[in-house]
Amino acid sequence: MTRGNQRELARARNQKKMEKQKNGSKDKGENKGKKLEDRKQKDAEMMRLKQQKANEKKAGEAGASGKG
Repeated sequence: MTRGNQRELARARNQKKMEKQKNGSKDKGENKGKKLEDRKQKDAEMMRLKQQKANEKKAGEAGASGKG
């Protein structure tokens, strides 16, 4: 009957894991303690910058290949 012991160990391990998740915050790193709207604005700004860089790179490649 080793399975009974295995179940008990797994149950205890899972319970410990769940307590750790419940006590820990879901926010990680920079987002910790920030409101949802603040995070949305920050993410939107980052995406705008990323898109701007991609557009600049695309324009640079188009200009460079057109001269050849």
